[in-house]
Amino acid sequence: MIYDDLGIPTIINAAGTNTRLSAGSMHPEVTAAMAEAAAASVEMHLLQAAASRAIVAATGAEAGIVTCGASAALLLGAAACMARLDIAAMDALPESAARNEFVVARSQRNMYDRAIRVAGGRIVEVGIPDRFSGAGIRDASAAEIAAAIGPRTAGVLWVAQPWSEPALPEVVRVAHAAGVPVLVDAAAQLPPVANLRRFIGEGADLVCFSGGKAVGGPQASGMLAGRRELVASALMQMLDLDLPDAQFRLPPEFAGNDAPARLPHHGVGRSCKVGKEEIVGLLVALRRFIAEGDAARSARLRGVLERVRDAAGQGEIADGAVPLLLLRPADARAAEAALRARGVHLGQGRLREGVLVVNPLCLSEGDIAPLGAALRAVLGG
Repeated sequence: MIYDDLGIPTIINAAGTNTRLSAGSMHPEVTAAMAEAAAASVEMHLLQAAASRAIVAATGAEAGIVTCGASAALLLGAAACMARLDIAAMDALPESAARNEFVVARSQRNMYDRAIRVAGGRIVEVGIPDRFSGAGIRDASAAEIAAAIGPRTAGVLWVAQPWSEPALPEVVRVAHAAGVPVLVDAAAQLPPVANLRRFIGEGADLVCFSGGKAVGGPQASGMLAGRRELVASALMQMLDLDLPDAQFRLPPEFAGNDAPARLPHHGVGRSCKVGKEEIVGLLVALRRFIAEGDAARSARLRGVLERVRDAAGQGEIADGAVPLLLLRPADARAAEAALRARGVHLGQGRLREGVLVVNPLCLSEGDIAPLGAALRAVLGG
């Protein structure tokens, strides 16, 4: 194996699609498509146009592009909201933009919104999340978002979680009343398959998805879907456009055949470039993800967990879009450390509760028996 040649030990990733753990292995159909894509050259804007057609069919958006991850999609989406199709504005990012503020509920702040600041945006927080601090029941309201929108507002950021408040339709209502787009971070909101269309259906102008999580695409892949002019702006701020102006035309999937007055300099998203292999791999993975469906996927993943549970001799399965195996050892932190020393990584999201989590998304067939044996050895049968 290549990792043996590099002197890198492999691990059992039962924590899920964490980037730091390199996620899991891709289906052979995906890797075969990537290898085939690597064997020929294409014009990247035409490949992105083909990707747009597939993303439109999956999401119901006007256009879409493949990005090198959901964080890149967020950066490109923010750049698109700030510059639109104004070439001079594209060239000015990230130092200056007439509109560079993104309004967000304080309870939705997270470390990934740095991508917006990298693009040149400034985060404007609203609301006090008393319901999380335990001081009350309130969170941000749509009225607070409306009050925060001003002449420098480029967009409203909404982070998709089951508990996010205010609800997306309310946010869309006040943002659109002020002529401001809504950018949705839905990186880890697949499955269910219905979420591919949900956020666009509720009025979002741009939606960011990860391709390297449950979709099963390359780890360095993602999608940006939404309004055609915004997606076109994002694409132009990522592409290599080192060619004479007259030689470039935006494909009709993005903006028709009207050439921009001139081409931008390499955009603020140039470091977010995605390769032909990732684009093709994600499109094949997306097709497989939709075709399998939620029920079949959940049943398959539950079957994996049942085998791990039986081998470990303990645990309970919590059903969901992605079922999880929950373990409650006497000392969860010590058990997690002992397993990690064996090269077994479990989910630590509930460690404060004394619960270890086995996520099946990145487990291969060859992981099941050794994972069960390690759990039994450390936790007891």
